[in-house]
Amino acid sequence: MKNVHELKTLKQEGRKISMITCYDAITGRIVDQSDVDVVLVGDSLAMVLHGFDSTIHATEEMMVLHTAAVARSVHKKLIVADLPFLSFRKGVPHALDAAAALLRAGAHAVKLEGVRGHEDVVRALVESGIPVMGHLGLTPQSALQLGGHKVQGRLQEEATQIEADSLLLEKLGCFAIVLECIPSEVARHVSSKLSIPSIGIGAGLDVDGQVLVMHDMLGLQMSFKPKFLRRFAEVEPLLLVAFNDFARSVRESQFPSKEESYGA
Repeated sequence: MKNVHELKTLKQEGRKISMITCYDAITGRIVDQSDVDVVLVGDSLAMVLHGFDSTIHATEEMMVLHTAAVARSVHKKLIVADLPFLSFRKGVPHALDAAAALLRAGAHAVKLEGVRGHEDVVRALVESGIPVMGHLGLTPQSALQLGGHKVQGRLQEEATQIEADSLLLEKLGCFAIVLECIPSEVARHVSSKLSIPSIGIGAGLDVDGQVLVMHDMLGLQMSFKPKFLRRFAEVEPLLLVAFNDFARSVRESQFPSKEESYGA
């Protein structure tokens, strides 16, 4: 699926949408063989791949590099790439350049956080033929202003603002919206008001789809366990066993074997 309009059809048919992050070619190849609908090259790569403590460290160059790597092996899925921190707050021309770079790298659409203060950017991107996915609720690029990674929308005025912003994003032409870390009741209400799909992360069941960070759902960092996260595998302990087995085999001269060595 590479057509953003197919997501709206899935919503209309009542079929849930699955989206996971991906940042490199080798995992992209595996995801491309899976039943997952959408691949997100998320700015979360700054944390899970580059070791930073927040997504604000993702740069436009980083996003282009990883988007291109994913696009080299993902050929059957819709690829969405994040516009990183402040790239869409520098005015329409800069935002258009940043989005164009991601599309040239292989993305089929871009995602940006929030809407207030850059309505003109969203409108310009859409009118320029660039599919845009919105992102509301907990917007990690604004975590410093929000006081950390906290649930949003518990207060009535916050919930009302999320609803208003989601309807505005739809009006501006977004094809879907991510709702992150908001109460299930708020997410259900907002989703019912939208004709475009809502994709939740920490937003309960009553949305049109779910997204998770690949490294989180695979258990590559077992110490990280927010309430919304379900691990569909526990890879970190498996890797540790493999690494230790390799180290032991080397120390005990069990690797490489004769069969694993070249003759004259």
